[in-house]
Amino acid sequence: MVFDYSLAALVALGLLEWRPITTAAPFDRYLELAVIDASGIHRLAFPCRRVLRGWIKASTNEPVNAHPTHWREWDAVRPSAAHSASD
Repeated sequence: MVFDYSLAALVALGLLEWRPITTAAPFDRYLELAVIDASGIHRLAFPCRRVLRGWIKASTNEPVNAHPTHWREWDAVRPSAAHSASD
């Protein structure tokens, strides 16, 4: 499947504030991750941190079992994505 990462597509999908995973995410900060797959755009419902070996859940230090495509700063005030299938 081919994904359209053009500016117009990102705006339409609500991903403008998201940064591509290919840009350097900061270490040791709470970040929100998004995964784009064949069924749509999915935000992880928990804050994550970037570490040398990849991504971990901020609260448990467990590895994240996902292949994120985008990231942004975690905002505790932003509505939760806990049960959201897409953003």
